[in-house]
Amino acid sequence: MTEPVLEHQPPEGFTPSRGRGPFSTRNGPFYDRRTQAGVERGLYVLDRHCNSFGLMHGGMIATFLDGLLAAQAHHATGRVGVTIQLSIDYLRMAREGEWLQGESHATRHAGELVFVEGRVFTSAGDVARAHAIFKLMSRKRAA
Repeated sequence: MTEPVLEHQPPEGFTPSRGRGPFSTRNGPFYDRRTQAGVERGLYVLDRHCNSFGLMHGGMIATFLDGLLAAQAHHATGRVGVTIQLSIDYLRMAREGEWLQGESHATRHAGELVFVEGRVFTSAGDVARAHAIFKLMSRKRAA
């Protein structure tokens, strides 16, 4: 599948996200930026991410947040985790054409569980906040 040509380039430091599964690849393109705190993720809200009102679909926001928080869980532990709980508070709408950016941090690591919080936002403000719990898998993710 070829990536769409974007009118705008992502902000400085963001590069195309790599090593994603078929579901995420089809729903992107996503861009990542590594920081000392972990992973930031972004995407331009495209027509295919939106409902009939030109607003980013809530399911797409959930998909974006799940991937962002999972990336942070991996960053914090070096292990792949599967989502066992995801809670989202939707705060405002994101519109087609906007740059949506997310940031997250791990709040706790207890045995095989990792607790992560994050938020996604546009230039107009916070779109959603979330927290999740990930169950760590026994195998490490290939780099």
